[in-house]
Amino acid sequence: MQTIIKIFISTALSICLLSSCNKYLDVVPDDVATLESAFANANETQAYLFGCYATMQALTDIRRNAGFTTSGEVMFPYPLQDQTTLGGGGGDAGFSILRGIQNSANPLLNYWDGYNMGLNMWQAIRKCNIFLENVHIPLDLPEFQRKRWAAEAKFLKAYFHYWLIRMYGPIPIVDVNLPVNASIDDVRIKQQPVDSCFSYVVRLLDEAIVDLPPVIQNLAAEQGRISATIAKAVKAEVLATAASPLFNGNRDYVAMKRKDGTQLFSAAYDESKWQLAMAACKDAIDAATAAGANLYQLRLSGGIVHMSDETRRLLTIQGAFVDSWNPEQVWTLNPQFGWQYMASPRVTADAAANVFAVYSNFSVPIGQSELFYSKNGVPISEDRTWDYKNRYKLQVGDDSHAYYIKKGYTTVKGNFNREPRYYADVAFDGSVWFGSGNLDDNNPNFVNAVNGFAAPPDQLRYNATGYWAKKLVPYQTTFGQTSVQQNYSWPFMRLTSLWLLYAECLNEVNGPGADAFLWIDKVRERAGLKGVAESWSQYSTSPNKYNTKDGLRAIIHQERRIETAFEGQAGWDLRRWKELQNVLSTPLQGWNVFNRTTEGYYQLRIAQQTVFGVRNYLYPIQDYDLLTNPNLVQTLYW
Repeated sequence: MQTIIKIFISTALSICLLSSCNKYLDVVPDDVATLESAFANANETQAYLFGCYATMQALTDIRRNAGFTTSGEVMFPYPLQDQTTLGGGGGDAGFSILRGIQNSANPLLNYWDGYNMGLNMWQAIRKCNIFLENVHIPLDLPEFQRKRWAAEAKFLKAYFHYWLIRMYGPIPIVDVNLPVNASIDDVRIKQQPVDSCFSYVVRLLDEAIVDLPPVIQNLAAEQGRISATIAKAVKAEVLATAASPLFNGNRDYVAMKRKDGTQLFSAAYDESKWQLAMAACKDAIDAATAAGANLYQLRLSGGIVHMSDETRRLLTIQGAFVDSWNPEQVWTLNPQFGWQYMASPRVTADAAANVFAVYSNFSVPIGQSELFYSKNGVPISEDRTWDYKNRYKLQVGDDSHAYYIKKGYTTVKGNFNREPRYYADVAFDGSVWFGSGNLDDNNPNFVNAVNGFAAPPDQLRYNATGYWAKKLVPYQTTFGQTSVQQNYSWPFMRLTSLWLLYAECLNEVNGPGADAFLWIDKVRERAGLKGVAESWSQYSTSPNKYNTKDGLRAIIHQERRIETAFEGQAGWDLRRWKELQNVLSTPLQGWNVFNRTTEGYYQLRIAQQTVFGVRNYLYPIQDYDLLTNPNLVQTLYW
């Protein structure tokens, strides 16, 4: 029987329960004097519900997302002349973890206490509990509305627990509030076995799904709220995470036990977890399809001078992410991405003249750029026809690449003959940049990072590797003396991600087969690639790779990392697969970006040394919390 841990809402016991002074004093939202007034009527009750949403909305800030900052997809230069350019107040805390400075005295991305770019998840959970305990009070609230709002609060509570599980593994389960006369023993919460934690989240999601609408009908008033389709998609991801190597039979954490001897990680691998995830993925895909989800179709603004079919494909790939609320986005949150100037190069004289318009600090390591396939849809290291050995030699842009690489410009050979997602997602020295005020791809802007506009103006506003996360900057955005950004809301899940998750589950349960290939190939087709079987058979040095479970697993993992690049997803995937240590086992590399000659620029250099070991898969609990609550045990290896 799963133990349900309860939490007390009074100030004094909250301090003991979840530690650290005055963190839990705001029992109700700041603009509400008492719980009675908070639930006096339907309007006030809805306002309290939106307060429960606040933490969820804040998760869209990619600085707070370990799936983005600690993924190895993007690095933040260190040291800069001013290290606070990413919002100040430790805004680069997540990126800093890769430098090996994580610690248990004052953890970075601390979601247990709400420090160092983390958010206080226990506080958010408590607000959800308060809402669920009081939503019955308003007399003017129709029953159908009461059920829906309660379901939304259950979803939020489930997701906040899930976020903590992904970070800390076994956590306390905070289901309801304790009475004022709760004993000290009740207040001193204990972590629950990780399998119990996942089961609790899934149970809450199942309860929520029943009373949530399948889609949000009134977009003007309710856009961004939770639907049953979103809840089903999250359930699929939760179950796939529970089935993955980090949490399913991970012997690295067998020694992690509570002080009463309770085992917190099971040492036994359980294949049935993949079967549950597989069924949940299919249910989520069916629900999304019934709700109208489908692949993105390009929606253009005015002013296009010339657009080739090649450029149209790139904008379609990018638009699936940056064109907000399109049918491919299964789950999008309202807050807008605020860091386009960190992801963009300077491609015009106007942008270069205003050095404060573009910082370019989000730097994509060469290893991430090489993750993308060749034009034949296989890894560049496997393609029999692609010159992997000489990929760092120089080559001049030609007619066949004119919509990807500036004709006549010298760059490296590795930028040629790549798949469309590479050119849609990544900018590099010599790459064409459609947009930023120029919508003619026959005479486009381009990136000159050697001695042109994109070259570093100083030791502050520069890209440390020579590769930019182009995917994050819509073509309508223009930087200059007067910058005009095409803002977009941050998607948490797209349909293609769900398809690939289903393919992953199918392979883990049944091995390679037509069902798994179908969902992978649907994603690849949009990217202009042939199917897995055809591509590997024709072009790979391992032509039978897709016919084994291990081989297809590697293909699916790489496909997911490519398709969801820079979306805050890969870091979580690499953790649950236990592959992040491999990715970060070598330093993050880039070009010699301060050199002003082509030959000097294209010299490999270490942009950042990385430190990542087994202990970094899960986060430490702050030492002070362990002193305050002696029933808690520290994450293993910390």
